[in-house]
Amino acid sequence: MNWVFDNERPIYLQLVEQLKILIISGKFKAGEKLPSVRDLAFETHVNPNTMQKALNELENSKILYTQRTSGKFVTTDKKLLEKLKNELALKYGKQFFENMNNLGFSYDEAIEYLKKSKGEI
Repeated sequence: MNWVFDNERPIYLQLVEQLKILIISGKFKAGEKLPSVRDLAFETHVNPNTMQKALNELENSKILYTQRTSGKFVTTDKKLLEKLKNELALKYGKQFFENMNNLGFSYDEAIEYLKKSKGEI
């Protein structure tokens, strides 16, 4: 993954979002063990404490769980993962339509752009 961060929001929140996407998209599968905090921090070029904070946030949300002495694992709760996927899809959809509206496009025009861009992905 290409880890990109902006200066507008705390890095750990951006890590939470990007890790959620990796989990929801199946890059990290349900029940899979995550790389160590140090390995993830090294890969993302962040401080291990920042990575630990992000992982704790995901654990508090039940997306990850810790097996003592074994590390952190992705939840096996497929309903939770599907719920998160749907919530994120709705968020992105809402953002898209808000952005298109800000550009002066109607809902129908925005839908047409979605249809046109489908073939370009």
